[in-house]
Amino acid sequence: MSAPLSSRALGRALLARQHLLARSPLDAAAMVEHLVGLQAQAAPEPPYLGLLSRIEGFHPTQLSALLESRQAVRIALQRGTIHLVTARDCLTLRPLLQPVHDRWLRGSYAKRLPDLDLDAPDGAAPVAALARELVEAEPLTFQKLGPLLAPAFPRSEPAALAQAARCALPLVQVPPRGVWGRSGPAAHTTAEHWLGSPLDPGPGLDALVLRYLAAFGPATATDVQKWSGLTRIGPVLARLADRLVRLRDESGRTLYDLPDAPRPGAGVPAPVRLLAPFDNLLLSHADRSRVLPEEYRARVMTVNGIVLGTVLVDGAVAGTWRLDEDLLTVRPFEPLPQAALPGVEEEGARVLAFVGAVDGRVVVAAAE
Repeated sequence: MSAPLSSRALGRALLARQHLLARSPLDAAAMVEHLVGLQAQAAPEPPYLGLLSRIEGFHPTQLSALLESRQAVRIALQRGTIHLVTARDCLTLRPLLQPVHDRWLRGSYAKRLPDLDLDAPDGAAPVAALARELVEAEPLTFQKLGPLLAPAFPRSEPAALAQAARCALPLVQVPPRGVWGRSGPAAHTTAEHWLGSPLDPGPGLDALVLRYLAAFGPATATDVQKWSGLTRIGPVLARLADRLVRLRDESGRTLYDLPDAPRPGAGVPAPVRLLAPFDNLLLSHADRSRVLPEEYRARVMTVNGIVLGTVLVDGAVAGTWRLDEDLLTVRPFEPLPQAALPGVEEEGARVLAFVGAVDGRVVVAAAE
């Protein structure tokens, strides 16, 4: 086995695959597929800002058009959280990730759903059948869906019934939810109804793991599990052994990777980048220290589940940023190197231009 990879070298490999060392000419759909979706529970800005940091010349209409033409959708996938994915990935990924949703429903709502036996196979099927009829007749918010389900399940809480439907069915959020410059409630219908196609009847977990490594590797089995929410990934990696290389980090942990995936080395320069709130870069490994120093983790990921927009300097998170109308404020954790300031200004100006803040300003606050 080769020499261990340092945290810095792992970070450079990740940044290369995320197109954060150099912006890409890929179109929005191709980038969304390469990243296996964009974390999107906050609507609508984070996915758009995530593509802005990765694609040269990206304009918000490129992603909005995908949503409005049903070539992309917003749906609960990895870890049970909302992701923006292409229609093709929606139909493949949702059945693969069903165990994640089943486990979450049992752990979070079983006591509030006494009408259902969630320990039985298809325990939520009665709710799913009725919910499918309702949301395919008219897209519904969970606030409307729950009370409509309640008469058939009188001992269960309406809000919990809506969550049972969310977990049992592939529910997509329909536009204008998630469309740039517009607003709308999170109204749902089924993926099959919205896209006019059935779910993939035989999706392959091997292919999902290989795609994860292409976008996020090198990685441990635990990293893959953290990203997906699935368990028992070790046997999958063993099955793929002849298609992978085995590496190790400085702690001796086994890392898996694609043989020809970029691993540019620790010395490759990394430009300043402003990462979107909830950016995939920070949410796809059990050990995030390759790009997020552990001492800063609690300052980026808040106790109420918010992941702030962050500033990458020399390949690692060095602060947070926030946009308030025409003012973009960068708050570094330590004084930034003088050489990084032009990059911070340039990236901030890029975000301001993207959101149409023609008279916007970038301010670097004192280190916190």
